[in-house]
Amino acid sequence: MALPMLPGNSVNRNLGKEKFHKSQHFDYSNGVAMMVGSEKPGIGGELLLGQSARPKYSLFPKGEGSNAPAWVAFDKQVLCFDAYFQEAVPQRREEKYRVRKCKIYFYLEDDTIQVVEPELKNSGIPQGTLIRRHRIPLPAPKDDCFYNVHHFNINQEIVFYNRTFMITDCDPFTRNFLIKMGVRLIPPASTPADPYATHRQEMEENMKPLRPYERIDTLKQFLEHDRKVLRFYCYWNDTESMFGDSRELILHYFLADDTMEIYEVVLPNSGRDAVPKFLHRGKLPKHAPIPKHQPGEITDRTVLNVFGPVGQGGRYILDSLKTGAVEEEFYKDCDLTIGGVINVWGRRMLICDCDNFTKEYYRSKYGIEDFTPVSYQASFPPKPARQVPPYTGFGSEEDSLCSCQGLLPKPPQKDFKKLMEKDRQGLVSNVLRFVAKMLTDSPVDKERVFIIYFYLSDDTIAVFEPPQRNSGVIGGKFLKRGQVKKPGQELFKSEMSEYFTAQDLYVGARLDLNNQPFQLLDADEFTFSYMEQHADEFPKANIGTIISKVKSISEEEQKKVKQFFTMSDPSSTGFIPYESFRTLLAEMDVQLSEHEIITLGRNYSLREQPEVDLSLVLAVAQDQLKKKNFENFTDMIRAFTHEDRDRSGHLSSKEAQIIFKAFRLPLSDDLQRALLEKFQDESEKIDYHAFLSNINWRENPAPAVLPDVTVKVSLKLLLQRSNLACLLGA
Repeated sequence: MALPMLPGNSVNRNLGKEKFHKSQHFDYSNGVAMMVGSEKPGIGGELLLGQSARPKYSLFPKGEGSNAPAWVAFDKQVLCFDAYFQEAVPQRREEKYRVRKCKIYFYLEDDTIQVVEPELKNSGIPQGTLIRRHRIPLPAPKDDCFYNVHHFNINQEIVFYNRTFMITDCDPFTRNFLIKMGVRLIPPASTPADPYATHRQEMEENMKPLRPYERIDTLKQFLEHDRKVLRFYCYWNDTESMFGDSRELILHYFLADDTMEIYEVVLPNSGRDAVPKFLHRGKLPKHAPIPKHQPGEITDRTVLNVFGPVGQGGRYILDSLKTGAVEEEFYKDCDLTIGGVINVWGRRMLICDCDNFTKEYYRSKYGIEDFTPVSYQASFPPKPARQVPPYTGFGSEEDSLCSCQGLLPKPPQKDFKKLMEKDRQGLVSNVLRFVAKMLTDSPVDKERVFIIYFYLSDDTIAVFEPPQRNSGVIGGKFLKRGQVKKPGQELFKSEMSEYFTAQDLYVGARLDLNNQPFQLLDADEFTFSYMEQHADEFPKANIGTIISKVKSISEEEQKKVKQFFTMSDPSSTGFIPYESFRTLLAEMDVQLSEHEIITLGRNYSLREQPEVDLSLVLAVAQDQLKKKNFENFTDMIRAFTHEDRDRSGHLSSKEAQIIFKAFRLPLSDDLQRALLEKFQDESEKIDYHAFLSNINWRENPAPAVLPDVTVKVSLKLLLQRSNLACLLGA
């Protein structure tokens, strides 16, 4: 009886339904995007006729195990089963069937299966991969589904493409995995024997050769010890014979074929010809010299009872007892020991030493640990030192020393390796620059400022004085580049003079350059960074050594230091001014130099890069270009446009510097670097149109700058993050 049309009873099935979307062909299964295919539901996700609801997860409930997809969680994890199958052989009388063993690999990441049969020697059957790796469907009528891990167990049959495999066992990893999965494992079964394989094995065991056979196999020794040679250092005392003397020899023993060769060590001015070899390579008999043997007397095999004609058609029988064979004893590796004497065709040679490979070989094979070399030569008196005449004062000391070392004078050799490592490389100058003042009583000279250059490539020093307005002193080169001797050395002496090295220059050091004292006051950023990076070469910049000095103070001094920090930082910000920090370290009894104090301050300081005024830098750049009369701006625009393949109007700093060098732009490297940094964008590329337009002093002239401003800007760029601006009053 139909229900009446009351409220709540309606024939419209869509009443109360909220989802009316068309189902898509793709869905997520265990966190992996997969194609649904024929299992796609209907409108609103409702199942069609004949469809069954698919579980959202696998047999395991949600929340157990990892949330990662199977191809990540089970990556490189494979289940391995031992199996076999029987194959009928109807065309042979000797065997009715074959039992073929194989391995079944189940890949957990994608449920693929691979069947591999191990290859057997002389089987005559194509073996290897029987079934390539892929997903194998179940037998009909369930061929729409595929095998998974729950279909596998020990001592059960499994069918792959109408071929039945019997699983007999599995490896330990597979066993542990199945137990953790809750699978109850059946005890392993044994693989039945193959009747024909058993018959073949019995035939081979009972097979006996018709005649004695001796196998001489030297290939194994060659393959194992090829290119392995033992080296011994020998000594032959031939002083008893007329005009004989002692000789040094080198013996090579080849492990590949037990042969040896001997070379003679021919010393310079020994009066002997350098022959190629003392003994050619070959086996060395122990009881040499031995009598000559007839041809055919020494053979590898002994032949008895020759029947029939000689040559083709004859029959030979090998003598396994080697009746009448001539046996010779040759030296082996076990006969060669340090201190032993060997007979080299009547010459007694003493083995004195060996190389490291030979020692390791005897240590591993024979357990020998004592390799003390045998001394065979009397110790010679030490060679007297060559007396060098004192320096005459003409030329350099190195040049004068070279004229005393040979009849043909040669120029002194420079350290080419150091030159290549420490020479200028791109933007790295490898030059240490210090700010110095002259130590003098003259009030005029006290105000003079000098820049001392130390070139790491050849340990030379140059001194320049920046020009200062109204100082009364003409600036420029003060000391020509060259090596400078340390003071207090005798001029005319036989020993070489000591020169200033990079370790002698540091902030606070006192230098006497050609009897003119200087005090080093500051250095540029590159100098500080280079010395800190090579702290093992510069003790004054080694933060570990400096901290060790500071830690050596007494407990009372440590309390005073803590009180000083508390008084200098009342707000507990963790920072104090550098001047207060410097005053504290200078008053301590640790005798720290100024450079060591600066190194401590740099290591624990919060520094900020000072900004340089762009208009002032452009004015200085235009002033230098104007003085050099540089006007090739049009050609530079063409060069930049040619290098700009994308016509974006931007180039990298490296490409811009290459163009600057090509046009010989008369600007210093520091000034070029500062200008390029100002015109860089976020991608570290240069807007070359704006750059060339701003430095073009013809079309866009900048206000003129005073000479002292030019000097100050140049020095600021030269000595960044330093106190030189304070020294110059800027």
